[in-house]
Amino acid sequence: MVGVTAALAISIAACSKPATSTAGGAPTSVAADKQLKIGFFGFAKANSFAQAAWAGVQSYAAANNATATFLDSNFDGPTQVNQLQDAVTSKRYDIVIVQANDGVAMVNPIKQAIAAGIVVVVEFTPVGGKFDTAEPQVPGTINIIDPPTVNGEGLAKLGLEACKTVTGGACKVAYLQGFANYPLDTARTEAAVNALKAGGATVVSNFVGGYTPDAGRAAMQNLLQSHPDVNVVIGSSQALQGATPLAKGKKIGFVGNGGSTQAFGFVNDGTWYGVYDVPEKSEGAKAAELGIAKARGKDVPASTVACTALTKFECLGTKETLKGLTADYSD
Repeated sequence: MVGVTAALAISIAACSKPATSTAGGAPTSVAADKQLKIGFFGFAKANSFAQAAWAGVQSYAAANNATATFLDSNFDGPTQVNQLQDAVTSKRYDIVIVQANDGVAMVNPIKQAIAAGIVVVVEFTPVGGKFDTAEPQVPGTINIIDPPTVNGEGLAKLGLEACKTVTGGACKVAYLQGFANYPLDTARTEAAVNALKAGGATVVSNFVGGYTPDAGRAAMQNLLQSHPDVNVVIGSSQALQGATPLAKGKKIGFVGNGGSTQAFGFVNDGTWYGVYDVPEKSEGAKAAELGIAKARGKDVPASTVACTALTKFECLGTKETLKGLTADYSD
């Protein structure tokens, strides 16, 4: 446990140093009275997390002489690439905010956008081949990131703490992956599993819980058939909403990934031990703030770590750390 905590602290510290550089490229100076156009390339309109970021983008844009449009790729990487390329060709937006479905595939269209003079803000997940850093991987981008490996290590920390509440000895932890073969999920899962094992837990991670209650319920049914002695279950907060009722009468701790209203409720009433809480509406608003400032010729940091900048508890939400707080969104 001490080793995992130390490793997490080192990882967060490495990714959380205050930015000393500003976003690259020559600043674009736009008159303050010109209304700016923002294109928000979110994961999917049907996803509550993306909707939370979108609400933040819309709110900040409306208050700062800008309009915003949600371009829905529905979790499809190639669709998102085509959408951004079309936007560059048409010169439709002054600013684009990107939640990349495929951070590697989006590198070239983002380079094209920067070359065309469009301000690019990379939000939540990195663009490039590295998943352990919030630093820019494409020169000229502005980045406000929750590195997936730090997310995984944070989930592991909460999971190991949850173990202490349900068992006094050996602990079996099930980690429900989000999407199979999804780059972000692959990096996060590997980081979480490695940290859990380093903390002494036995880990089961071959179940896909997805991002809906139905998918989580199905994964939990399969999990309980194969491992009825599981002590702790970690997964997306949406998936755990479907999984939790199946644990009735069993002493199982839960750790969710995502700080929705429902997740806060489960933590506050003691049903779940904790959640990894990225205040996503606040992050969306911050992404819009950074993009608008850059478009109007101001210097902005090239790198911001979301959990350090937007929370006082590194996104590690427990009943204690969430006390008095309100969730940013609802599933």
